[in-house]
Amino acid sequence: MDAIIIVLIILVVLVFIALIKTIQVIPQASAAIVERFGRYTRTLNAGLNIVVPFIDTIRNRIDLREQVVPFPPQPVITQDNLVVNIDTVIYYQVTDARAATYEVASYIQAIEQLTVTTLRNIIGGMDLERTLTSREEINAALRGVLDEATGKWGIRVNRVELKAIEPPTSIQDSMEKQMRADRDKRAAILQAEGVRQSQILTAEGEKQSAILRAEGEAKAAALRAEGEAQAIRTVFESIHAGDPDQKLLAYQYLQMLPKIAEGDANKLWIVPSEIGDALKGLGGAFGNLGGTVPAPSGNSPGDGGTGLAKRREQPPID
Repeated sequence: MDAIIIVLIILVVLVFIALIKTIQVIPQASAAIVERFGRYTRTLNAGLNIVVPFIDTIRNRIDLREQVVPFPPQPVITQDNLVVNIDTVIYYQVTDARAATYEVASYIQAIEQLTVTTLRNIIGGMDLERTLTSREEINAALRGVLDEATGKWGIRVNRVELKAIEPPTSIQDSMEKQMRADRDKRAAILQAEGVRQSQILTAEGEKQSAILRAEGEAKAAALRAEGEAQAIRTVFESIHAGDPDQKLLAYQYLQMLPKIAEGDANKLWIVPSEIGDALKGLGGAFGNLGGTVPAPSGNSPGDGGTGLAKRREQPPID
């Protein structure tokens, strides 16, 4: 009786294990390789799958999503015999699970070694300066070679990126000094251009200011000359309109004499010849004026003329 129970328990366990091995659930974006007696049978896709237990076995489960694999820095020699360390990143995706399982032993290691050798071939034909400035060109060349080589492995290389290109320390120092010298040169050129432009603008401003000042002075002088001419014309017309006689002209001569004598530098007077006639006319005018003026109170009329004559006869005081 006990033996029957043990056999039943063993049968139940075997059935349970068989059910587990029969039903295979494959996650989304995954695939599984099924072998029967060590030979490839089929590829299980995502979902619920039925296999023959104890006969079919799952050889490999492969992730069909895009994968990112960074590779360690690799020393590469450039065309000008400089060693640079280059970090690369590969973006790939398995498109054929069977080929990725049976066509190559380890596609990750194969991709890494293929990347290193291809990178050395590409960089070996470039100098350092071109290597540092041609990342897009290097990426495209790497992707073309890798995509062609990995196609038969069931792998599609979607993208290749260079993370870093590190030249030797001595070259880095030289490049920094060169860049610093170039920046200083550009700064000096820009400063010189600024000073030159400032001087040009200042000169242009001074030129325009001088032109405007000269034009203003010319207009002011023209206006002053026009005003003086108008004043002379008005005075001349007024004199001719008033018809002055000899007495008025003599009086004007006498009024101008003090103005001529103004100033300490006047050592010599130039008296016009016409002033004699003017003074004669003025003397006659004053003589006529004196005859009409009454004598001062307290003196007789005859004494007034005698007194005036006496005062004229007095000698000058030394």
